[in-house]
Amino acid sequence: MELIITEKDNAARRIADILSGESAEADRQNGVNVYKWGGKRCIGLSGHVVGVDFPPEYNDWRDVEPVELIDASVEKQPTKENIVRTLRLLARDASRVTIATDYDREGELIGKEAWELVREVNEDVPIQRVRFSSITKNEVSSAFENPDELDFDLAAAGEARQIIDLIWGAALTRFLSLSARQLGNDFISVGRVQSPTLKLIVDREREIQAFDPEEYWEMFADLQKDDKAFESQYFYRDEDGNEAERVWDEETAEKAYETLESATQATVDSVSRRTRTDSPPAPFNTTQFIRAAGSLGYSAQRAMSIAEDLYTAGYITYPRTDNTVYPDDLDPEELLDTFVGNYHFGDDADGLLEQDDIEPTEGDEETTDHPPIHPTEDIPTKGELGDDEWDVYELVVRRFFATVAESAKWEHLKVVSTVGDLTLKANGKRLLKEGYHAVYPYFNTSENYVPNVEEGEDLSIIDTRIEDKQTQPPRRYGQSRLIEKMEKMGIGTKSTRHNTIQKLYDRGYLESDPPRPTRLAQAVVKAAEDYADLVVSETMTRELEEDMTAIAEGEADLEDVADSSREILATVFDELEESREEIGKQLQQSLKEDKTLGPCPECGEDLLVRQSRRGSYFVGCDGYPD
Repeated sequence: MELIITEKDNAARRIADILSGESAEADRQNGVNVYKWGGKRCIGLSGHVVGVDFPPEYNDWRDVEPVELIDASVEKQPTKENIVRTLRLLARDASRVTIATDYDREGELIGKEAWELVREVNEDVPIQRVRFSSITKNEVSSAFENPDELDFDLAAAGEARQIIDLIWGAALTRFLSLSARQLGNDFISVGRVQSPTLKLIVDREREIQAFDPEEYWEMFADLQKDDKAFESQYFYRDEDGNEAERVWDEETAEKAYETLESATQATVDSVSRRTRTDSPPAPFNTTQFIRAAGSLGYSAQRAMSIAEDLYTAGYITYPRTDNTVYPDDLDPEELLDTFVGNYHFGDDADGLLEQDDIEPTEGDEETTDHPPIHPTEDIPTKGELGDDEWDVYELVVRRFFATVAESAKWEHLKVVSTVGDLTLKANGKRLLKEGYHAVYPYFNTSENYVPNVEEGEDLSIIDTRIEDKQTQPPRRYGQSRLIEKMEKMGIGTKSTRHNTIQKLYDRGYLESDPPRPTRLAQAVVKAAEDYADLVVSETMTRELEEDMTAIAEGEADLEDVADSSREILATVFDELEESREEIGKQLQQSLKEDKTLGPCPECGEDLLVRQSRRGSYFVGCDGYPD
């Protein structure tokens, strides 16, 4: 019997259908689906079915000092007993095993976990590895015809991540939680990736809170030609000779506006035109996909969840990729041709195929593991997908279309006119050639009307206005922008960044969207900065990610990297232990502020949100029972 192991059940079902010609039948064993046809069996795991943890003697937070976790041994333990049991039963009778988990660091580690479980019960069975970037008939069939071996170096990189995250997360989480006397479900979570990410958000909030707005004025005049009005704005040259619209002195603004308001005509001083080429976007990598999905209203977590479902169903390629260059074996014309005749995309595909030349765009990042995210030749009907799934699928399809479409062209028209010694400018733009915008309607293509005028021509002033404004603080990072910042700073990976943000929400560190840090989040970051800044340092996290890349490439050893990380954490604890009491007080105060609703109407003490022993929440007075 040949045993095929996939990462998830839906992938197992899809692969079994492909390899069996849809003749596979599902059999339930220990509550787990096993797909069988002929002499083959296919089982889907549930991601990691084996995890790492400390031995049981380290479980009691009160009896074990957090610093002891740094050098504690780490054990592998099954986390999904029914799946592990079923896998072992199947593996005993297997004459060959094929691992078909996702092809990335985590997928390779999941594959290695399966490899070890198989070896425990069947030492000699041949085990092979297949890799693919889309779960389509062509790719899956080709992968099974050309099997490879498990990449133990890549798996070791994933294992290093597991071990380091466990040690850092558990030791620091216990230390801060115990210091703040915050145990149970309300423990204070710290993590190797989540803490530097939280600092990014807190730093932005500090910028917003420290922002001191400045007042300024802007002036506008509506000019008219042939009964059509257009807006012009007052500008002047600053000390550097650059155009400036904001007037920072009220008296100067009022004096200029008096001149503008009393005028009836403006005289055209200059007219300039230029044509700008608007190039199509690069193919989707994970970060840019999340950004585009965010513009449609999807959180990073939701966007990736939908993309993973579409991938597993065989409709798009693997959604976790840094690549922005299509591989040589992707034939854009052939893929476009599969959309010809489709109700939703057929006309656009026809139009693209009529171009003289189809040359895909390229981004800055080229990798060899997975292609950029693009649709496969398997096209669903709209009825086969939910509304959200269709939105995301259409986004991926149209992004692919855009990357093989022609550039757009814009005409920009600038008219400068004078009113006495004042100058006004009007900037118009007109879309001359729609190009890729015809197939990718997600970018703004609004035009701004400015008429054709001649130098020296007089234009009527039909309205004027002066606007009193204030400078605005920087915006909070949206989730997609935050992921871009994390990528640029080397925090996390394409596979983990969206999960990190969601974890910060789940831990009570973030609220609303765009993410806003709670008082507890700000206190945790400040405590780390004051007493052990390595905890929130993106440099440390980035260096550890680089070490894990070196492991994957066979240039570093798992144990050496883990030991080095332990040494760094020991240094952090040397700093933390000296200030344990101060850290605890700081965190306790912030926790109280987060839960304070206001003064008690009876005694004036704080009203706090509290949790009962049964887990329900209620409002209580801090002065109770006095």
